[in-house]
Parts: sequence; C-alpha cells; structure tokens
Amino acid sequence: MARRGMFVLGLTGSIGMGKSTAADRLRRLGVPVHDADAEIHRLLREDRPAIAAVGAAFPGVIRNGRVDRAELGRRVFGDTAALARLESILHPRVRRATNRFLRRAAALRSPVVALDIPLLFETGGERRCHAVAVVSAPAQVQRDRVLSRPGMTPERLTQILVTRSIHGLVVAPLDLREIHSGQECTVLAYEVLIRKIIFCIVQRCAD
Repeated sequence: MARRGMFVLGLTGSIGMGKSTAADRLRRLGVPVHDADAEIHRLLREDRPAIAAVGAAFPGVIRNGRVDRAELGRRVFGDTAALARLESILHPRVRRATNRFLRRAAALRSPVVALDIPLLFETGGERRCHAVAVVSAPAQVQRDRVLSRPGMTPERLTQILVTRSIHGLVVAPLDLREIHSGQECTVLAYEVLIRKIIFCIVQRCAD
C-alpha cells in the first residue's frame, strides 16, 4: 500500500523499452528511485542467505561464493517451474528492500518516489503505487536495442516477449501519459515529458 503524504509512482516496461533511461531522468529531477533489478543483482552478488538459498535450489550455480548469473539464467530460461522457484527466493527479499526504501523516503519527507520494477504487475507491486507509468517504444526500436546486447538472439527475445506483454499499458488512479522512448523522442523532449508527469503528480498531491 502506498504511504500517506508521499506519492509512489510505479515505473515499469518490457525489455529494451527505455525504462532505465526514464529512471535516470527521474533521479536527475530529484526523485528517489528504487531499482528492483539492482537489488536482485546485489542479492546474487553479496547476500549470503540469498546466495545459499539459490545454491540449494540450483546446485552448481555458485562459483567463488557468488551466483554465476549466466549459468542460473540458463537453468531457469524457458522453465516455468525453475523460474517460479527462483522468484520464491528473490521476490520476498526484494519486497523487504522496497519497504526499507519507502520507510527511509517517508522519514525524509520525500514528496514523490518511484519504484522501478520490471515485473511490477506480475508481482502485485502496483498495489503499492498511486499511479503506474509503463515506458514504451516502437517494436523495431525495442528489437534493435535488445539484439545489440551480448548473448541475445531473436529466439531468446521472442521467448522474453511472450512472457512479458504489457506494451503500451498504463494503469493508474491518475491519468498519467505513457513515457515514450522511441528514436523520435529527443533527450530534451523526454525530460520535458517526465517533468510534466512530476508536475502532474505534485499538483494532485497538493489537491
């Protein structure tokens, strides 16, 4: 549940849509952002209880005391049961980290915060938010971005998109505009759009 006196904006979007850029723009505007992906990377890199739990569930993925993310990815990709097993380990820990972030932000009286969560709807994270913005881009722009990443293939991208189909969706008590990150959207225009969203949020909070 979103906290009183502080507006919580959910930020999500499929792979290659530009969500990280949107989060960076929010930070530049002074909005605290909690990055769920970064927390997962931290858990797999340095959180001993999480690493131990992953190692027990997926024997052989621990190398030099850390989770071999490439090997773990091979174990869970395309395997619904394995992915669910991994999520049951990581998602509760990410939720606890999110709660700590929200408590700190509330103590600092931050008027607006953002939760950057790729699986926002899948994990029920939208219930924490006053509004959700989904970052979108044209399909070809998305495809070009993702296929430029090391190790990515058209087949892998197709599988990812099958499991995550929220393109163009905005769900919110507020009528927020979709953040569009296509090639025709310049950096300046992009930041202006996000400033408008923040202004809209602040105005609603003041009402």
